[in-house]
Amino acid sequence: MKLQRIPLMLATALLLGVGAKAQQIDLGARAGISIPKLSAGGSSTNPLNEGYSSRLGPDFAVFAEFHFSKLFSIQPMIEYSAQGGQKNGFQAFPTPDKVVPVFTAQGLTPPTYLYADFKSTAKINYLMVPILAKFGWNLGKSPLRLYVDAGPFVGFLLSAKQEVRGTSVWYLDPGKTQPLILDPSHPTTPTPVNMDSDNDIKDQLNKVNFGISGNVGLAYLFGKSKIFIEGGGNYGFLNIQKGEANGKNNIGAGTVALGYAYRIK
Repeated sequence: MKLQRIPLMLATALLLGVGAKAQQIDLGARAGISIPKLSAGGSSTNPLNEGYSSRLGPDFAVFAEFHFSKLFSIQPMIEYSAQGGQKNGFQAFPTPDKVVPVFTAQGLTPPTYLYADFKSTAKINYLMVPILAKFGWNLGKSPLRLYVDAGPFVGFLLSAKQEVRGTSVWYLDPGKTQPLILDPSHPTTPTPVNMDSDNDIKDQLNKVNFGISGNVGLAYLFGKSKIFIEGGGNYGFLNIQKGEANGKNNIGAGTVALGYAYRIK
């Protein structure tokens, strides 16, 4: 049995047990934006995995909400979450194999990193299964209801790509003082290099993550329906990389979403 199936089996068993005891059940969906960011993992930082900023992506989910009282409910979800991060500007990249002969021909050891001015975007997409404990309060006699929720999630990696865009002179140092001469016939003129590429990096990443999700929201109730707006986020506890050549990163995102739910029981 694949390990990835175990959390789904446990979640299914939990839903069956919870659904049988719930006083009321809502089914719904939400959609919005994800504002993810990669954070460097402690002592495993290096020039490749640090310095990421946020990017925007989609976030949408379907869910069931099982009510046990006017205050408390449990809400499992199946959620598509766009995650990752971006760096734009002067930054490090691994020394490409194609330029190794430039160093070995001179009896030099190729450096681990080179530096250039470009944009790098990591687009990492997950299918997440959060199970949230939810507490809500009606605001007087109005149709408004305030709520907060939090709970663990299991995330399954769907895809991962590194997009690079830019044309730049390459440098040997982060201080931008030692340009790399790639054309020996022009030893005083560094040549800009087109760095555009799209690389599938899924095999470099762990297939499963685990972490915590949470939201704060406001719902408007009418009949058996409700619409809501909520903001929150998620954070993975596990490093996403398999090895340490590119450092270690944790992944997470802030989210803002609109949604609709209908009471079926």
